[in-house]
Amino acid sequence: MEAGGQRHRRENCCIALCIYFLIIEEQVSAQIRYSVPEEVKEGTVVGNIAKDLGLEVSSLVDRQFRIVSGSKEELFQINQDNGVLYVHKKIDRESLCVGSGVCMVNLKTLIENPLEMHYVEVEILDINDHSPIFSEKEERLRIYENTQPGADYQLQAARDADSGSNSVRSYKLTPNDNFEIQVRENDEDKVPFLVLKKAVDREITTAYNLLLTAVDGGNPPKSGALNITITILDINDNRPVFSRETYSATLQENSVIDTVVLKVNATDKDEGLNGDIEYSFAKLNLKVQEVFELDQVTGEIRVKGAVDFEDTEVYKLDIQASDKGHPPMFAKSRVVIKIIDVNDNSPEIEITSLSKNIPEDCKPGTVISLISVTDKDAGINGKVICQLNKNVPFELKPSFKDNMYSLVTKDRLDRETHSQYDITITASDLGQPSLTASTTLSVQISDVNDNAPEFSINPLDLYLMENNAAGSSIISVSASDKDSAENAVISYHIIRGDGSQTDMSSYLNINSETGVVYSLKSFDFEMLKTFHFHVLATDSGSPSLSSNVTVNVFILDQNDNVPVILYPVSANGSAEGVEEIPRNVNAGHLVTKVRAYDADIGYNGWLLFSLQEVSEHSLFALDRYTGQIRTLRSFTETDEAQHKLVILVKDNGNVSLSATATVIVKVVEPKEAFAASDVKKAEKDEEENNVTFYLIITLGSVSVLFVISIIVLIVMQCSKSTDYSSKYLQDTNYDGTLCHSIQYRSGDKRYMLVGPRMSIGSTIAPGSNRNTLVIPDRRRRDSGEVRITH
Repeated sequence: MEAGGQRHRRENCCIALCIYFLIIEEQVSAQIRYSVPEEVKEGTVVGNIAKDLGLEVSSLVDRQFRIVSGSKEELFQINQDNGVLYVHKKIDRESLCVGSGVCMVNLKTLIENPLEMHYVEVEILDINDHSPIFSEKEERLRIYENTQPGADYQLQAARDADSGSNSVRSYKLTPNDNFEIQVRENDEDKVPFLVLKKAVDREITTAYNLLLTAVDGGNPPKSGALNITITILDINDNRPVFSRETYSATLQENSVIDTVVLKVNATDKDEGLNGDIEYSFAKLNLKVQEVFELDQVTGEIRVKGAVDFEDTEVYKLDIQASDKGHPPMFAKSRVVIKIIDVNDNSPEIEITSLSKNIPEDCKPGTVISLISVTDKDAGINGKVICQLNKNVPFELKPSFKDNMYSLVTKDRLDRETHSQYDITITASDLGQPSLTASTTLSVQISDVNDNAPEFSINPLDLYLMENNAAGSSIISVSASDKDSAENAVISYHIIRGDGSQTDMSSYLNINSETGVVYSLKSFDFEMLKTFHFHVLATDSGSPSLSSNVTVNVFILDQNDNVPVILYPVSANGSAEGVEEIPRNVNAGHLVTKVRAYDADIGYNGWLLFSLQEVSEHSLFALDRYTGQIRTLRSFTETDEAQHKLVILVKDNGNVSLSATATVIVKVVEPKEAFAASDVKKAEKDEEENNVTFYLIITLGSVSVLFVISIIVLIVMQCSKSTDYSSKYLQDTNYDGTLCHSIQYRSGDKRYMLVGPRMSIGSTIAPGSNRNTLVIPDRRRRDSGEVRITH
């Protein structure tokens, strides 16, 4: 306000000055008019004032040519160098001038020496820089469906900030059959009206969504849009309509209360109360009222009382549907209900004779029972069909007389599969719906001795420790029989052999009732390693049936043999010997080798050597595995000439057994040793001959046992139908001690009883007295469980 006042005072001063100069001097003045579009860029030339006024361009600066009054925002400026009037700030006509008239900006220019005042009018030309807009984006109308065509509804007018031809020129409406737009001018505004061109029907279209577009006269034109939602309001102009003119239904007699007979359905295109329908009986007689009821809302017709075909065969009901409009409108339909006679008598089954126990060996076709069936109904409802439950070996055979049947066996029976049959006989008549009756017969199947005793495992493998007590039990065999009662009572017997040397059945006995086998003698592993016998199981049927099982017995070794010294052995049989060695021998010289033998196998026959007594520990060493005695160092002059060595030989059984040998080592001068060598040669030869004799006897015995074992195993292999891979493999290895090994199989494991030279990586099997090694084996066989009896 203060700046405006100052500017006003300056203008007044300027006017005063102008008046003053007009009075004092002759002053030149002129008025010029220019035009410029809005929104042009800053610096745009409006006109050359100096040229139009005839002023000298060169004197403009000195004469201070300038604008002294005009717009507040200084929209224009004069270039004093050339006298050009140009746009100083961007011009917006709509903010500068309100309305659609001519928009003028008046400028006063002043030039001094001499003082001149010139007036400049600048017309701001409008451009189409604004689109038509509506004050709201959406307008909603509600029209009753009975509104007559020609009715109009004023809509909001669009506003366009531009003027003249750039303002709103026309309106457009989305093409449709029912509505159109009329434009009416009010003062300077164009007001649109929505006119109902064609009557609307709410039952066809409930609402219309239209788009009103306002377009200005610019080039190119701009537009704005208004969404118009027209809701059609309902009137009661439609009567209810049934889905059928006549409804038909069938109903069985004796139907239960609340049974739905049928459901009538009427529709009304109106909405609200005008479309809300109620159902009722148009003409209601007393009989219908007792039997049926009608739901006013759903239209369901339900059974209310007893329905009897013999009383009424057909019911005819008139149903009325009315809406709740004002006034209400209604429609009628007829319902025809036919009552169907039902089959209300069930068949009756009578068993005239019955055999309750049937032997399982009876032939197919054997008559079990006679059956008669009756039905009190007549016609098709009295015809009866009989059938049995599934999966029974029986069938019904009709008789020459109606509704008479014979129950006979269809297949062979097996008591062991089914000992009892519950036979359900079902009788069904041919009525609609069919009625049925059923009864159940219980038939027992009596046993016949048709199954022999069975052993679950055949053959059986028995692993028996040697030295077992005579008269003790060694195994129990058991067989089962699928028959029952006396036919399943089993007795056991040992099948006696031919009395040969390999026949051990005479040394065995069995409890005929329990199947427990007893040994009448003690077995020695060193004499007998394996044998087999057969047990016969016989039932008590008539005739009796039997089966047998083979029992393979493997004798397991115990540590019951003391090591035997083979060398050194003196003339009187004691384990003593004398060895002479030269004094000048070096360390590591072999003095002698102690040889021993153990009749046991595995750990029980694995011998180890140790020095129990020695006169000089620094002179001699004993190999614990081979029995070799070697010198540890050379002899000196101070060493004794004779040394006594006591060697302890023991096996590796759980309870170790041992023997001792004595070796006298005499140290002699080299010459004496050479002289005595010839003397001892004969003794050595004789002694070695004795050793060789013992070795030959021992090896011969082992070889005979090996050959016998191989023969027995071959016979067992040939006599078996299944793969039986348990076997003995005997090997004799002599290196200081005699070594044995026996391999046998149990299930998926393979065992080996070994002597001193055991396989590296083998492991001791638990419970085998440390003589058994488990050997990995990928093969498997179907065999009996291994049992070891001590």
